[in-house]
Amino acid sequence: MAYDIDPELAAALDSMPKTPNGSLLDFSDIPAFRAQMDAAAAQLPVPAPDPRVKTDTLSIPREDGTVLDVVMFHPNTIDRPRPSLLYFHAGGQVLGSAHDPIAHVYAAAMALRLDIVLAVVDYRLAPETQAPGAAEDGYLAFTHLTEHAFEHGIVPDRIGLAGASGGGAPATATALMVRDRGHRRPRLLSLNYPMLDDRNETPSSHEIVDLGIYDRRENEYAWAAVLGDRAGTPDVHPYSAPGRATDVAGLPDTFIAVAQYDVFRDENIDFARRLIAAGVPVDLHLYAHAFHAWDVFAPNAAVAKTFEHTWHDYLRRHLHG
Repeated sequence: MAYDIDPELAAALDSMPKTPNGSLLDFSDIPAFRAQMDAAAAQLPVPAPDPRVKTDTLSIPREDGTVLDVVMFHPNTIDRPRPSLLYFHAGGQVLGSAHDPIAHVYAAAMALRLDIVLAVVDYRLAPETQAPGAAEDGYLAFTHLTEHAFEHGIVPDRIGLAGASGGGAPATATALMVRDRGHRRPRLLSLNYPMLDDRNETPSSHEIVDLGIYDRRENEYAWAAVLGDRAGTPDVHPYSAPGRATDVAGLPDTFIAVAQYDVFRDENIDFARRLIAAGVPVDLHLYAHAFHAWDVFAPNAAVAKTFEHTWHDYLRRHLHG
């Protein structure tokens, strides 16, 4: 199909490096692609940390004896309890790390601008750990923060959940787990173009096939890594693919933003519709002429700045209000 992309975003798209398959990503061999990404990152200068932000790593033991890291970003000093956002990074559930120094710049800036403690979950990735492993990490991090909130400079009833792209799946599944297991309710659920449904049955999942950001092919490879032979079968649990959830009542106030030219567009809109029908307050934003993760790849574009203003305003109102 023809993509009528915003000119500023189109320029950013044209400037992006592409893999031999014509896309920014290549998930046909995830270990090899990770190695390529690591090699490229090693050539970049390591950004200096922002002295206005205190960064530390919280290590939480899992039941199996391994440790879950949550990287904490405190604006200024831990002088008073603040609201917190438990954040799940992007990467199709197969890439990324809470320890990425480039991502630390983004996280520190967000903590400062919102005056919150930003807690980034270093959740386990697929295919080494299949779903619902990442969501269980999210549940462990959320329950730890609520139970030890004041130790970490956090207001316990003002902790939200947020996920971008692949991180949207464990963020949403964490919200479902918290509800089902009777734990303290999150303040909000914030989802930027989230990866929710493994079935790839929507119109947008068939339309977005050759844009070159995150197309149907990459999504199929990613879900195959996350679910293995379960991908697309009838009995996948919502903790593993939260778009499968039929009961979404009781989830917190939810923010969803997605682009017109995004493979996730229709599954995101459908999830918002089901939340609304279940009585969950929803802010749904669809950005015309934009592609997946437009705010990351073209942060200075007008449509990116408009989105950031809207999103940050939502977070401030719900976390501080």
